[in-house]
Amino acid sequence: MYKIKTEEKEYNAYARGKFKNEEIIPLVGDMVEITLLSEDQISNSEKNNATIDAVIERILPRKNSLKRPKVANVDQIIFILSAKHPKPDLLMLDKQLAYAEFIGIEPIIIINKMDLANCEEIKKLYTQVGYKTLIASAKEIIGIDEIKEILRNKTSVFSGNSGVGKSSIINAIYGFNKTEEGEVSKKNKKGKNTTTDTKLYEIEENTFIADTPGFSSFEISEIESSELDKCFIEFKEKIKNCEFIGCTHIKEENCGIKEAVKNGEISEDRYERYCTIYEELKDKEKNRWK
Repeated sequence: MYKIKTEEKEYNAYARGKFKNEEIIPLVGDMVEITLLSEDQISNSEKNNATIDAVIERILPRKNSLKRPKVANVDQIIFILSAKHPKPDLLMLDKQLAYAEFIGIEPIIIINKMDLANCEEIKKLYTQVGYKTLIASAKEIIGIDEIKEILRNKTSVFSGNSGVGKSSIINAIYGFNKTEEGEVSKKNKKGKNTTTDTKLYEIEENTFIADTPGFSSFEISEIESSELDKCFIEFKEKIKNCEFIGCTHIKEENCGIKEAVKNGEISEDRYERYCTIYEELKDKEKNRWK
């Protein structure tokens, strides 16, 4: 079941079966055309203990869509990590940032739980790389106004591994428990012993947040290993200094990236995580045809 927001009201809707045949399903964030059901149809239509009063007839063209999480028409991705509990997973963050660059959606980093640990070094690293990076504490209501400002008049996706405080930040933005009201669009998927849930919340007019389920791993198999360097934004200007076309920046001599790392122009830690991600992608490519 989907919740559809129009200028007049919200409707509970289901999607026509034709979408399954076309191998497409409505996503959170989609713009759609609906048909309202008659009173007789409404009285006979109920799903998930809710009355259905509309049918999704058409999904309008998307400007973009994400596979993880499944959201459409996004302006920016807000990557959340925590200063502590859980400790910052920078390898996962670098995968997420590479994915955002690959699909062409602006990424922003928020480091939550600043009340638990110092996170200035992480902020400094990613600010120097070129990413807007904010420090916040949902618990102490620190940095929330700045977050509100970057969300205004945009559709944003909050993404991050489990426990980093995505929902807590949204609660702090609202000033109350987000589960009580404000829900605009919702799609549930139930599997064996699991429930994943992506919801779109309207903060103010024309300002939406998609809160997504947490995860423990993040893969970027869509990116070819040979294209990964283009998804590390600080590499772009240095690639032209590589002697060999198609340089992997790992084993080659006279490599512009390795030279920049040596000179302190590129973070050694970021470079090492690039190498780790590159090898993971290469291994997957080797096994792709087995």
